[in-house]
Amino acid sequence: MEDYDIVVLGGGSGSQVATAGAETGLEAAVLEPGPLGGACITRGCVPSKGLIHRADVIAEIQRADRFGINAELDGVAYGEITDAIHETVFEKADRQRESLEANERVTLYDAAGRFVDERTVELVDPEREDGGADADGRRIRGEDVIVAVGSRPTAPPIDGLENLEYLTSDDALYLDERPDRLVIVGGGYIGAELGYFFGALGAEVSIVGRSDRLVPREDDDVSAVVTDSLEEYCDLYTGFEATAVSSRNGGVSVTVESAESGDEEDASEELEADDLLVAAGRRPNTDTLDLEETGLEAADDGSLSVDETLETDVDGIWALGDVVGQFPFKHVADYEAELVSANVLDDDQRAVDYTGVPHAIFTSPQVASLGKTASELAEDDREYEAATAPYGTAPMGTVLASDDGFVKVLADSDGTILGCHIVGPQASTLIHEVAVAVQRGDGTVADIAETVHVHPALNEVVLAAFDEVASRPYSTTPDWRDVSGL
Repeated sequence: MEDYDIVVLGGGSGSQVATAGAETGLEAAVLEPGPLGGACITRGCVPSKGLIHRADVIAEIQRADRFGINAELDGVAYGEITDAIHETVFEKADRQRESLEANERVTLYDAAGRFVDERTVELVDPEREDGGADADGRRIRGEDVIVAVGSRPTAPPIDGLENLEYLTSDDALYLDERPDRLVIVGGGYIGAELGYFFGALGAEVSIVGRSDRLVPREDDDVSAVVTDSLEEYCDLYTGFEATAVSSRNGGVSVTVESAESGDEEDASEELEADDLLVAAGRRPNTDTLDLEETGLEAADDGSLSVDETLETDVDGIWALGDVVGQFPFKHVADYEAELVSANVLDDDQRAVDYTGVPHAIFTSPQVASLGKTASELAEDDREYEAATAPYGTAPMGTVLASDDGFVKVLADSDGTILGCHIVGPQASTLIHEVAVAVQRGDGTVADIAETVHVHPALNEVVLAAFDEVASRPYSTTPDWRDVSGL
């Protein structure tokens, strides 16, 4: 049995802990049977945003007449698009593998791992992958073990689903041909993003979601705009749930029923499509690890309990990424990998702090948020002040003709930023000046309102919203930034 200072289960963000250890002279092992980089690189955010960028280009062409430009879309080479994205992301994964293999102090095992005891891991064939060259039952031991095995798509209990071939977000990204008709089960950010993509490329898309709005975890004002905007691309069955599926005429039939009990009107419908895409959430892969051999027990949702340093209930076993279950985003997993590296290598006892962590949804329009929503503050009986500035309050917002874009600020009476929610072009970029203020500044309205902003940059709409909620006028507000009456 080979001994290592660090053993990492998973080749995504967790591998950063291995390379950090190698830089200090430690011996590390990484177990990963699939492509390097985790789900984000090959099955998630990177390829999906490559697809969505193409949808954005199509949407711009279709609305070009709003800017006095005559443009027509002659066609879409769908297979060429998916082939190009597949080649790009897997080349990146291959480069990461080559980088790890070239590191003399890191051993990369082409296998999954399962615990034998608190420090010993057996190399095995993973249930969810096609095995690996090194999955031969060998055992390795680590002084510290990092659990970073990511997550996989889950499916809700739908009658007949187990007998039907259906798509998940993992395989919907690389289809050779675009389906003409597609039913998406799931109204969260994955379903909304993929619904926008397929709808923008001309497919007839139906999205089925239990909530009365799409992306229901977002602020109510945000989810309302996303729901309205997606109606341009998709047929929405919000407030419905899929109860049964079956094969029909070479495609699929989906029975949807009202999620509201006792709703007799339009309570049930039959949707027919070429394909079914289930985008109803993801589950951590902790059930592949034989955790009982360590004394650890995953929660019902598959997540692991960790302390503020990201160490589990067993000394020397750490967790990060989707298995922690706090914020299932790649940028958060990278942050957690940095923190675990510091705590394992230097015993820094650094505490994780998710304050001000932003996230984005790449629909049309884009969405970006951090902190609390208005509904969450109301549920907590927390008093707050709010202001909303539409994109039109900034000259660049007017130039972009973003009629439904806005910045919404939620703040405490002392000016502490409680939440910020942005809808519109470049939202995923605009949110960062607020994130920096919350994470590295005082986290107050003044941090934004007293900062000089470039004119006429789009960030002025952020300034307009923070000006409005500020306890005093931090700057002279010209007519074009008048947000009175909002």
